[in-house]
Amino acid sequence: MYALVTLGIITIAFGYSKCVNTPKQDIAQDCIDDNSVERSSLYKPTIENKKNRPATAAPKGMVWIPGGEFSMGSDISDESLCSVKGITKDASPIHQVYVDGFWMDEAEVTNDQFEAFVKATGYVTVAEIKPTTEDLPNVPEEYLIAGSAIFKPTSSKVDLNNFLQWWDFVGGTDWKHPLGPNSDLKNKGNYPVVHIAYEDAVAYSKWAGKRLATEAEWEFAARGGKSGELYSWGNTLKVDGKFQANIFEGTFPVEKGDTGEDGFVGIAPVKQYKPNAYGLYDVGGNVWEWVHDWYSETYYAEISESSKVVRNPQGPETAPYDTSGNNELKRVHRGGSFLCTSEYCSRYMVGTRGNGEIKSGANHLGFRCVK
Repeated sequence: MYALVTLGIITIAFGYSKCVNTPKQDIAQDCIDDNSVERSSLYKPTIENKKNRPATAAPKGMVWIPGGEFSMGSDISDESLCSVKGITKDASPIHQVYVDGFWMDEAEVTNDQFEAFVKATGYVTVAEIKPTTEDLPNVPEEYLIAGSAIFKPTSSKVDLNNFLQWWDFVGGTDWKHPLGPNSDLKNKGNYPVVHIAYEDAVAYSKWAGKRLATEAEWEFAARGGKSGELYSWGNTLKVDGKFQANIFEGTFPVEKGDTGEDGFVGIAPVKQYKPNAYGLYDVGGNVWEWVHDWYSETYYAEISESSKVVRNPQGPETAPYDTSGNNELKRVHRGGSFLCTSEYCSRYMVGTRGNGEIKSGANHLGFRCVK
């Protein structure tokens, strides 16, 4: 559909998916981390604000994140689950950051929670609104339709350099119809809300008396007070033989290629795996999460030049256009999704980054809030 109503409509799904060579192993569980000792030397110990305790009781569904100083980012010399080089260059260098304490939603915002917001305010999401010629000046009128992007598995193995093979922009797709106009949310109230654009997440956050986390706050919280571990739960993909997150195991992006060994094929309800040390669920896998910061490939390099501890970074002050040639305004995503795999996108690793065009949504993108 006119290159999926121009590439920008669904780059939400692809800003983090660089072109890489497929590793020899094609099953996530075959890939193990054998460099945790070497990696740990690159990170300084996390210094939590031990005395920073809230004076009030926890808001419903939120946990306290004490804040403190930590090593943020990923090491590009060995930055992928199966040592695939070069795909997380934007998450380097590792640098020292301090964040103040804050409350954070223990889980991603669910369909039930978002529905309450819509009923109270009458809010209409970006995916439900037909774009105008001003929004997309190079797109013919007949292709200007309301909708969003859906993962479309392929019938067989494909070259992973062309993501358009497994995504489809479908009219009538939105948070209420996550798999197309004929789908609904029956028995999905406790699933993460998806097809959310950045402004949708901000609108909900304001209504709830909250906000989106900065990228630094999100990573500090996801690390759970630990230093330099590969995942929010440790350095091995499995613990006691069990997966700790909802990701894609198997042959990506082939139909029925996901073995579902983690318990789910596709999206899962929230809170299906053990929380991290701070009590946060699903900070790896399930759905990507919007955070506050504008996305820039070079931001980490720029703020770490002085070698000083960066205090409460907010991301670039102005919106930088990406360097891919599409001139898209992008914000950062964190956490990876149920479509992340060692074959293509291993961004369930806690120090890595994603990004997406601010008006775009997809069926693996949601959010959580802080205050």
